[in-house]
Amino acid sequence: FDVDAFKKAADTIILAQDILVDRASYPTEKLTLNAKAYRQLGLGYANLGSLLMVLGLPYDSDKGRVLAGQITSLMCGEAYRMSAVIASHKGPFAGYYNDREGTLKVLSKHLDSAERLFENSQRSDMDDKYLETASRLVWHEAKELAEEYGVKNSQVTVLAPTGTISFLMDCDTTGVEPELALIKYKKLVGGGTLKLVNSQVPIALRRLGYLNEEADVISEHMLEKETIEGAPYLKKEHLPIFDCSFKAPNGSRSISYMGHIKMM
Repeated sequence: FDVDAFKKAADTIILAQDILVDRASYPTEKLTLNAKAYRQLGLGYANLGSLLMVLGLPYDSDKGRVLAGQITSLMCGEAYRMSAVIASHKGPFAGYYNDREGTLKVLSKHLDSAERLFENSQRSDMDDKYLETASRLVWHEAKELAEEYGVKNSQVTVLAPTGTISFLMDCDTTGVEPELALIKYKKLVGGGTLKLVNSQVPIALRRLGYLNEEADVISEHMLEKETIEGAPYLKKEHLPIFDCSFKAPNGSRSISYMGHIKMM
């Protein structure tokens, strides 16, 4: 996982979103005053389910949840760190002075959670030590800067269901959700349907060590049967990596409801 590029992307989007606060129009005067006083932003992500699949981690697994937690912690921590950097130049949000203690307490709670996540990730024997460390240290940096300069934004992240946006961005999964189905159909407003095939499956198979020929046969089986279950060459222990929200018409597997709840 490219930690440094991810942090840079978060910095850019937070700065861009903060600039938009003063240039946006709002439905009522009260909303305008509140938005400009508290400058709430909504940085988030899409395609988490695809990332886990490509990395060979089942969505419904401890390792999958720890990795998702690390990415979320890094994103939110970096967003607050950047918000504090902006505040060092432009001053904190207007409402900050009404509740400085409360704002810093929120950051402290995030920091405590990041520390607990760091402990859990060590027990889970995660491979990406750089991400593991960065997702914790970023909160120390954010808290330190915030204590000195405040933050420019009272809120920085929202994990929204990014349906339309992720579709336009050519993502296979939306927001924090797993893949709905490896083969799915999208109804079009003007009539008709669009068949969507998860493009990450061949990449995931190759990363798991399958030969190109084997990956091709598995992909062909998936297209023909509309399920990856029962595909030639596919090892039984790898099936959970490709589990989705919906049970395939010709399959029997799906992510349990607790898999969704635990991830959230």
